[in-house]
Amino acid sequence: MRAMTFSRRGFTLIELLVVIAIIAILVALLLPAVQQAREAARRTQCKNNLKQLGLAIHNYHDTHGCLPIADVDGTVNAVSAHARLLPYLEQTNLYTRVDFNVPYDHPNNAVPRATELPVFRCPSDPTRLPAAIGGRNNYYWNAGNGIVMYATGAAGQPNPNGIVFHNKRYRFNDITDGLSNTSAMAEKLTGDGNNGVSTPRVDTYRPGTYPNNAAEATLQCNAANVNDLSQQGYSNVGGPWLQQYHSTNQYNHVLPPNGRSCMFPPGRIATTANSQHTGGVQLVLCDGSVRFVSENLDIGTWRNLGSIDGGEIVGEF
Repeated sequence: MRAMTFSRRGFTLIELLVVIAIIAILVALLLPAVQQAREAARRTQCKNNLKQLGLAIHNYHDTHGCLPIADVDGTVNAVSAHARLLPYLEQTNLYTRVDFNVPYDHPNNAVPRATELPVFRCPSDPTRLPAAIGGRNNYYWNAGNGIVMYATGAAGQPNPNGIVFHNKRYRFNDITDGLSNTSAMAEKLTGDGNNGVSTPRVDTYRPGTYPNNAAEATLQCNAANVNDLSQQGYSNVGGPWLQQYHSTNQYNHVLPPNGRSCMFPPGRIATTANSQHTGGVQLVLCDGSVRFVSENLDIGTWRNLGSIDGGEIVGEF
């Protein structure tokens, strides 16, 4: 009998290239959707962190009759108001390791200073800040819509009108503009940790000027030459959370969301809320609700959200 023969036909080179091209097109179509889904999940986690912080603020107020304070008046060595919230964030054991009688960088505070807490970190921020700086932070206290952060900048300026200031105890009753009309905390991206590199989105610049109001601070900050490394003010933005400082956990309603940040020593600051979320930032209001605020929000409305007792009408935002 004649042997039966079978022919085996494989892919031609052209067919293989067509298949590879189709796969590449599918990947190109699907990748943005996958990235958007991941960012949506990160944004939701970030929102949940702010909700937890809002609840912790209310629980702290219920217990102590006031909002958290920073402990050392007018210095950069203060133990932060973040530390006061720890028992209300299921971090009682860490809270017991904080020594409030010494500065944040004292050896007694080595453990809490180095501890990274997920509730203080927005997963959308892939920080370049060195871990050695200590526990990093993305959620900043509202320091008001003025430019004064420390007593050295107060000459001729109104008192700070945010919810946290050094050794100043505020109660919810002091927020006469309404808890739903006043920001408690907002997002802030961490820095690059290197004053030899200019990263406009996250660095704090030092224009060398001394503004008298928010409008002047905005103009002078935006005029800073970000390519001039001599105008680098601070790059270790966002750490450690144990330190109460404008570049670690206090921001101002001066420049619009996602705007630039500047410092005008001595004592005048314009640290600005920003995020990796497209188009704006998330903040938690004093009533505990979380809102996404557009970077295109009217600057007057944005500044009104920073004041606790200015009597302004905030309106829709």
